[in-house]
Amino acid sequence: MSDELAFLDATAQADLVRRRKLSPAELVEAAIDRIDRVNGELNAVIIPLFEKARAEAAGGALPDGPFRGVPFLVKEIFAHTAGDPYHAGMKLLRRLGWVEREDTYLVAKFRAAGLVFVGRTNVPELGSLPTTEPDAYGPTRNPWDPTRSSGGSSGGAAAAVAAGLVPAAHANDGGGSIRIPASACGLVGLKPTRGRTSLGPDAGESWAGAVAEHVVTRSVRDTAALLDAVAGPMPGDPYFAPPPARPFR
Repeated sequence: MSDELAFLDATAQADLVRRRKLSPAELVEAAIDRIDRVNGELNAVIIPLFEKARAEAAGGALPDGPFRGVPFLVKEIFAHTAGDPYHAGMKLLRRLGWVEREDTYLVAKFRAAGLVFVGRTNVPELGSLPTTEPDAYGPTRNPWDPTRSSGGSSGGAAAAVAAGLVPAAHANDGGGSIRIPASACGLVGLKPTRGRTSLGPDAGESWAGAVAEHVVTRSVRDTAALLDAVAGPMPGDPYFAPPPARPFR
């Protein structure tokens, strides 16, 4: 089943759940199976969250959002998830076993949309390079040609989506960190307008507002619908983009 679902976008996978053709637990298990089989060559998913994902997908508390039950990956910088490791590509934080205590605002919105986090993805140290080759975890490889780079800094996210591990994954962009890996891996990668998505509660802005949070996806409709789900100001944001006249989707 995992390979049959591998290249459906998130909208299509959510529709299967909505029509009760598949359960969230089945979607999540298919993603975990494909990660187990494919990630060894790619090194895109560096922190699996499989047991938490299974429990969440099978439980009765999964939010009834537009992407209910769809498996998702979170990039290992800026956005952190409650109770999970957070290393930002750094050997020091990995050695310390650093764990974050709470969700960022963006992560909370991803959860409210019904997405199920199956793991966290590789990044260069502190997201500082246009390739993904940290000493802490080693290089991520491009699924189209493992001898080539997946780009960066969202290289783990892009490689995972391009290889069909998940239909969409969290990414962020200051100087090309969504756009470069999306181009290298053949995906949709939109850097939203400054202030469209929140970096809170830990930060009001980064790089004088140049950093934006969003996703890499397989389809334009997913990128738009996910922006509908996560856009908007949150407490402490120093500024925000005007709301759109109509939904992005």
